[in-house]
Amino acid sequence: MTTAKTYPFFNCNEESWQMMKYCPFCTSCAMTFQILPFYSVEHSFTPLYTFRIYSSGSHGPVLLLLHGGGHSALSWAVFTSVICSRINCRVVAMDLRGHGDTKVKNPDDLSAETMAKDVGKVVEVLYGENPPPIMIIGHSMGGAIAVHTAASNHVPSLLGLCVIDVVEGTAMDALNSMQNFLRGRPKTFKSVENAIEWSVKSGQIRNVESARVSMVGQVKKCEEPLSSPGVSKSISEGIIEEEEEEEEEGGESNHKRKKEDDQEIKKECLYTWRIELSKTEKYWEGWFKGLSSLFLTCSVPKLLLLAGVDRLDKDLTIGQMQGKFQMQVLPQCGHAVHEDAPEKVADALATFMVRHMFTEFKEGFP
Repeated sequence: MTTAKTYPFFNCNEESWQMMKYCPFCTSCAMTFQILPFYSVEHSFTPLYTFRIYSSGSHGPVLLLLHGGGHSALSWAVFTSVICSRINCRVVAMDLRGHGDTKVKNPDDLSAETMAKDVGKVVEVLYGENPPPIMIIGHSMGGAIAVHTAASNHVPSLLGLCVIDVVEGTAMDALNSMQNFLRGRPKTFKSVENAIEWSVKSGQIRNVESARVSMVGQVKKCEEPLSSPGVSKSISEGIIEEEEEEEEEGGESNHKRKKEDDQEIKKECLYTWRIELSKTEKYWEGWFKGLSSLFLTCSVPKLLLLAGVDRLDKDLTIGQMQGKFQMQVLPQCGHAVHEDAPEKVADALATFMVRHMFTEFKEGFP
């Protein structure tokens, strides 16, 4: 018998049921995961704009978390549990437009300017004219949006800025191969469990614990009928299954069995990505072009967390030598650093915030 693990991801208490429970020893629990009625808060600007917000903590500075492309606020779940055990802080994570459970009039408008304004509007709706001290933390695409938000002064009470594993030079170089990467991903999954398995085996998320939470926010049930050509084709192309080599003499029976298995798959409810990132290509350059210069011009204390020092471009190298920001390299952590190594990211961020006297370590934490 396994024990269910509870993450205090966002303002949890037994009375209001604001908690997320899942079993850390198997993936079946992730299949039945749901956002409970009081688990998150939806803030509506107008009937056409609803942003899904997750929050945790009651005092201290606010850590405003922005996820990467294709992910959701749930990608910060394990990190939130760790950072809240380190320092006195509040956490707010939001599903950016086009992602997660956020609903907007034009979800395809993922320009840096629009998303930065979204972040500012969310802060305004949450806190009104007197927002608390806020530190923005963003990963990948979210890191770029964090910089644009800070540079445009959409958060007047901005305390600090943390960018995780994204720099202009490396990001711009990677854009040429991004479509090939996206085409190489499965188009559908048999289940959430199957999606979790793929994310770990492919190296997209190396931490199994993080994958079990994160993938729930990245995939959704297929809305297209299973009998349609598009879905039928994606079944054979997208689902990752391990197959053993078959002997020639058993080929006919194996073929028959495989055909029966395919028919069973078609009866199942398939899952697909919540957002088609390939369709957002026209915005990619706008996210990252000029990012290094923009990052350096932000006047607040800045922290850059990278998976490798080779990702530091010329402008940032000079800026780092001039002491314009603090940098820490977390090697062998993969691209999704905050998911692969949440403890390392939390320790780096906690130390940074305490050093700048933004907050204090919790009593008993070394």
